[in-house]
Amino acid sequence: MQISILASGSSGNTTYIETPQRKILVDAGLSGIRIERLMNSIGKTLKDVDSILVSHEHIDHVQGVGVLARRYGMDIYANQKTWDAMNKRIGKVDNAQKYLFEPGQTLSLGDIDIESFNVSHDAANPQFYQFHHKDKAFAIVTDTGYIDDKVAGVIKDADAYLFECNHDIDMLRVGPYPWALKQRILGEKGHLSNEDGAQALMDVLGNRTKKIYLGHLSQENNVKELAHLTVEQLMAANDFAVGNDFEIMDTDPKKATNILTL
Repeated sequence: MQISILASGSSGNTTYIETPQRKILVDAGLSGIRIERLMNSIGKTLKDVDSILVSHEHIDHVQGVGVLARRYGMDIYANQKTWDAMNKRIGKVDNAQKYLFEPGQTLSLGDIDIESFNVSHDAANPQFYQFHHKDKAFAIVTDTGYIDDKVAGVIKDADAYLFECNHDIDMLRVGPYPWALKQRILGEKGHLSNEDGAQALMDVLGNRTKKIYLGHLSQENNVKELAHLTVEQLMAANDFAVGNDFEIMDTDPKKATNILTL
């Protein structure tokens, strides 16, 4: 299984996953042309992508979904409430390309099995995914105010994670956002802070875990170096062998990560 986080952040999100039989995007939260350029930067092309899995209807996750579906004939997977919420945002998509994938289900596409699970976010019915190919697992968990025991049980001991570290709490509190928006981000249906992301990670990573990508960083309320340092220090303080047993990796809203092969 090959993985590249093409873009991650408050301005747009999309992840590429490839197996010998399938080529998949998780979300398409940028313009079609930007996603094509990001794919080209890792030596891939959107012409080969067969499916898009949608997590929820917010624009930083669905901006390019309709365009890509119409241009390349990709199949689109989302739960019913997300379909209802995003239909107007993505424009017309042929019914033959629309598929339902509800939380708690496992979808098998060729040689990859995909588990879906709910997260806590202010969207119609937000869900994320864990991918299984052969004996390897990759889990994506962003856009959530907290990680409950059920989700932790689903994603425990994956080989790699894309995990949310959206904001530094102090930066958010003193920053320019209106108070109502700050409350939303800090709430149970908001986003994980750097500290919350680190704490949640310590509950789920296991002996198999080798790579942790820190994702969905706010451009206004966080910086890569601070997120990375916060997670690394909290884990080291709790006797997790950062840099030895596993590696913490950064993501970017404009630059794709190098391809990871699991």
